[in-house]
Amino acid sequence: MTHDVKEIFADAAPPAPAALAAKVRTLAPSMTRSMQRVAEAVAGDPAGCAALTVTGLAELTGTSEATVVRTARLLGYPGYRDLRLALAGLAAQQQSGRAPAVTADIAVDDPIADVVAKLAYDEQQTLADTAAGLDTVQLGAAVAALATARRVEIYGVAASGLVAQDLAQKLLRIGHIAHAHSDPHLAVTNAVTLRAKDVAIAITHSGSTGDVIEPLRVAFEHGATTIAITGRPGAAVSQYADHILTTSTARESELRPAAMSSRTSQLLVVDCLFVGVAQRTYETAAPALAASYEALAHRHRPRGGNSR
Repeated sequence: MTHDVKEIFADAAPPAPAALAAKVRTLAPSMTRSMQRVAEAVAGDPAGCAALTVTGLAELTGTSEATVVRTARLLGYPGYRDLRLALAGLAAQQQSGRAPAVTADIAVDDPIADVVAKLAYDEQQTLADTAAGLDTVQLGAAVAALATARRVEIYGVAASGLVAQDLAQKLLRIGHIAHAHSDPHLAVTNAVTLRAKDVAIAITHSGSTGDVIEPLRVAFEHGATTIAITGRPGAAVSQYADHILTTSTARESELRPAAMSSRTSQLLVVDCLFVGVAQRTYETAAPALAASYEALAHRHRPRGGNSR
């Protein structure tokens, strides 16, 4: 099975106006440069672009009408008319008194209070973008597969490896057999043993991390249900994913590498998966959580015996 960006979004409902900017940030790296110009224009000035015909927007961005239409479709809209309606809606939302965004990069000499404010804003924006762009149909299908899986194997390296560990320990606490793998050799040998009732998850922001793609490919070829959590839905990892969950990320800067914000968005998706599975398996998940809390309770009591 193979996917490209057009196939991934072809059957999706058009995104709500609030999701447009998030969609642009997520998909722009996989667009051609001419399509990027169109996407950046509509996200940067929705009111101005909403007033333009397809010809006008093509002239504004130095592209062609065909490029404008292709960009609209890639962003999830059936045609340019639907994109213009979304732009008008987004412009109305922006004119309703929303506070101005904090957009400046963190500077070397920023006071710590400014660092906190800028990081907090970026984290909030990343979470909002991820929530707005997350395909809930794909999410529901992934939850359904996880809830009935014989075992769950999660692949991720570096910052994504920490997220893989987080999901594995969450699933373990509600009684599911789940393991996280960051060693590429062990990941592949593990993937060889997967079968139809198993689930394999690859976490890679770039979508092109070979040490994560290889075990997912092996799991896919052995019949496991496969899930990709990625910021690049058109990247190589999608070729071997039955379900794709797209994350967003803040703009990378010198003091804020992409791994920081990608981790934030990945953790949101992981939490959505966990809560969804816990809901579907509540009768077994709730007692398992209670048992794990009880087993660890003595570690949180003050030394000396009196827990009150």
